[in-house]
Amino acid sequence: MRADVSQAAVLAVTASGLLFAQDTTPAIRVDVSLVNVAFAARDARGQIVTDLTRDEIEVFEDGVVQPVRFFSQSSDLPLRFALIVDVSDSQSSFNRKHRLDVETFAKSALGPADKALLVCFGNQILSGSDFTSSSRDLLRGLDTIVKSHSALYPDVTPNGIRNHGTAFFDAVYQTARTKMMEPGARKALVVFSDGEDNSSAYDIIEAIEAAQAADAPVYTVHYSDTTHISPHTRQRYGKIEMSRLAEETGGIAYDSTTNVAKALAEVSSELRSLYELGYSPTNAARDGSYRKIELRSKRPGIVIRARRGYYSR
Repeated sequence: MRADVSQAAVLAVTASGLLFAQDTTPAIRVDVSLVNVAFAARDARGQIVTDLTRDEIEVFEDGVVQPVRFFSQSSDLPLRFALIVDVSDSQSSFNRKHRLDVETFAKSALGPADKALLVCFGNQILSGSDFTSSSRDLLRGLDTIVKSHSALYPDVTPNGIRNHGTAFFDAVYQTARTKMMEPGARKALVVFSDGEDNSSAYDIIEAIEAAQAADAPVYTVHYSDTTHISPHTRQRYGKIEMSRLAEETGGIAYDSTTNVAKALAEVSSELRSLYELGYSPTNAARDGSYRKIELRSKRPGIVIRARRGYYSR
């Protein structure tokens, strides 16, 4: 921790962190009487498709066709983003790029009714900003955390304060569980990291489940050190985990070697063109089992992306 951090800055970030610490949200439950699924559709060229009809979509749960109860598409719903930034030591060389990512995303993706929050993580998880439409608030929170580091602030996971490590899965789980469960908006988590985790209380399955329960796709941007001749095992593993997190929740995994600004603009455009449907499962048992969801288009050449399942609790 740098000795010259002002007391006001410490208090500001500590108070922000309490937004997580004071949460008493019960364990995640999904009402299986109606399963809601948001999904994106693209054609063979990768272009967003906005004219699908209910009759062109089939829903399968564990391979069994399901009755669709409602189907809609609306671009009027506000967007709610959670920007999750890795500030661990392995990402220190990317701090400036992460800041630029957050700034670019906030200025290009947030409309008048849209809001984003900022979460930073290393060995602990800190809230840099609650939901806001202000890019200035998001950047101020990020700058304060990066400059002060996180050693003084309380952890928000059951295992208590850690001295070392990176809690990637905990950051996704806690953000989805405590901040993304409210209905009435289209939601997404956008994660900037190398995906390496060595100290989380939760695992990749629980992180995926939390995002799926919130019906919030996870979009990831993978940053890793490219000075090596080839990626080492931890780098490859981290990238695989980030890709899995995106695919299982209906998001997209990007790499920092691509045009990140363009990728983030696509995230906003896609969310504004999402379809929504609801179905009543033919298997109504609340047995805690995992149910696989598959959406298919009867129109040739259409690729549909949605969360891949839920737990019937």
